[in-house]
Amino acid sequence: MAERILVTSALPYANGPVHIGHALEYIQTDIWVRYLKSAGRDVIYLCADDTHGTPIELNAAKQGLRPEEFVGRFFEQHQADLGGLDVQFDCFWSTNSDENRRYAELIYGRLKEAGDIARRNVEQTYCETDKRFLPDRFVKGTCPNCKSPDQYGDVCEKCGKTYAPTDLIDPRCVLCGTAPVRKSSEHLFFTLSKHADYLRELISSPEFLNPGVAAQLKQFFEKGLADWDISRDGPYFGFAIPGETDKFFYVWLDAPIGYIATTEKWAKTTGRAKNALDYWRADSGSRIVHFIGKDIVYFHALFWPAVLKEAGLKTPDRINVHGHLTLNGEKMSKSRGTLIAVRTYLDHLDPSYLRYFYAANLGSGPEDLDLSFTEFRQRVNAELVNNIGNLANRGLSILATQLDKKLAPAGEGPGKKLVEEALARTQEIADAFERLEFRAAIKAIAEISQVANQFVQVQEPWKKAKTDQETARQDLSDVADVVYLLAGLLQPVVPRLSKKLFEQLNAPELTYAQIAQAKYPLLDRTRPIGQPSPLIGRIEDAQLQKLIVPPEAPAPAAKEAKKAKEAASEPPAEIEYADFAKVQLKVGKILAAEKVPKADKLLKFSVDVGEPSGPRTIVSGIAEAYPEPEKLLGRNVVVVANLKPRPLRGIESRGMLLTSGPGGKDLVLLDPGPMPPGSDVK
Repeated sequence: MAERILVTSALPYANGPVHIGHALEYIQTDIWVRYLKSAGRDVIYLCADDTHGTPIELNAAKQGLRPEEFVGRFFEQHQADLGGLDVQFDCFWSTNSDENRRYAELIYGRLKEAGDIARRNVEQTYCETDKRFLPDRFVKGTCPNCKSPDQYGDVCEKCGKTYAPTDLIDPRCVLCGTAPVRKSSEHLFFTLSKHADYLRELISSPEFLNPGVAAQLKQFFEKGLADWDISRDGPYFGFAIPGETDKFFYVWLDAPIGYIATTEKWAKTTGRAKNALDYWRADSGSRIVHFIGKDIVYFHALFWPAVLKEAGLKTPDRINVHGHLTLNGEKMSKSRGTLIAVRTYLDHLDPSYLRYFYAANLGSGPEDLDLSFTEFRQRVNAELVNNIGNLANRGLSILATQLDKKLAPAGEGPGKKLVEEALARTQEIADAFERLEFRAAIKAIAEISQVANQFVQVQEPWKKAKTDQETARQDLSDVADVVYLLAGLLQPVVPRLSKKLFEQLNAPELTYAQIAQAKYPLLDRTRPIGQPSPLIGRIEDAQLQKLIVPPEAPAPAAKEAKKAKEAASEPPAEIEYADFAKVQLKVGKILAAEKVPKADKLLKFSVDVGEPSGPRTIVSGIAEAYPEPEKLLGRNVVVVANLKPRPLRGIESRGMLLTSGPGGKDLVLLDPGPMPPGSDVK
């Protein structure tokens, strides 16, 4: 029997919309699952909304809704937004479900029977103003470990240390801002400390967890694993604990059980399994793989496996951990307008852009990924649009318009070698997808498209179509084979674009299982191709600018403006030579120049500063002085090369061009002379 694989992503919290940082994980998981399915594997992809906890209860009350109504809104929105990104779940469910209640009670009962539930009096933070115990996330204060301020009551976002809310220094209630008091209440604990030896061995296996992530987790064993508080006092939105009064399961107990509950829902809906235990029994023989962010590793790699093992259920075989997403080199921030909702993205851009860019930068490790708008636009336009899209469009267009859409039989010309060399790389690509080394797979796919484009340039079929149609037909038929192969190879990454290519080729879907056995020719050469059309447009700066609307600085009051003017008129203070020496000046050559839309004073330049990474994008406020920026092409300029990048009108500017003059129309770019780009200016 073929191995059955169950794959999950972390459950989105039903307290707000998903943003493009969340999307990184769902896209990564979806690509892997699509690859496995294309390769003929028996795999299902499950997810659910995480719905319980005090934050949801309180936010629902603010909107005059019952918690069930509140989470119901996000249940629909999350599916619509992730579906808009072409993320395809086999089942998406909710932790606020009968299935989840039953399995939470089942697992709790087994833990209790095994002697793994302890009772202890817990001194908690209690707000006398709001008349309630405060959950972890409703207490803030200074971290007792690293002394970072404004940290939540369960884990420090700076050092990663976990603690109790009562351990915080100078705690405050986030609801009313008053200092809470301490009050005792009996709580239930899962005795995680009993499983330290098992967990230490488990995380040491590189098959289970990335070794670097495992090394970070070992800090929790140094002082001994702390037992885990699994109960909360009412009022609390969650499942009541059987046999207890006014006690509820803590959200982090029933949230991961949502994976099992969703399996149950999938089994009942599809009939492809008797119940969830067909996958989750300890002896099921299935393979369970979790995809998570590095901020929730503790729960998934320590608490969750110990709970499953003690409950007699199957533990995960693999936990894949990814890093965080930054935007233009900075942490995403709601106050800065850089926490971009998926829906906002979808309102302006095709999901294929984001899926391709993430894949092109994702490896199997937990490294952070930066969504630099400049790199995003340049890479997607260069590889997906210009190389792959243009190859398909210009090759198929000539076949359709000048050669009656007819393909040539298999030949022995240079096109056959082109196809066979592309096929020779497919196992390398499949292996990379299997190992979650998506960037290696995309690199190889892009190289196949580049070689095919070079083939077209050399063969010049647009000329042959006028004088030697059959030779042109042969060359373009072989190019069509490569396009067909690219569509199959890219299907896990950009499924809607691959679908378009299959339709334009008038060919059936090409899977990785078929590619593994494929030989030249790939296409049925007796069938005419379909109607070609442009695959996807270029990303334009104007589209990216619409994703972020940076908050504008308030205009200074008259008095402050006067002070600023007086300060500006004073001579600048003297600086030390060491201060000046910090400034790195380089010779740059302007390769492209254009006006920034809706910005009268700004020009956007592409400047060669002699760096292997390629030219820089620099935004400069000299549009009044240079109303015809195209005349600046090829000109040498002086660039401040070590200036911290900053966004200007949604464009990341990486440097500054030096000018002289009083400003406005009276500015002149400094000319360093005929020196090569990258030369130092001293």
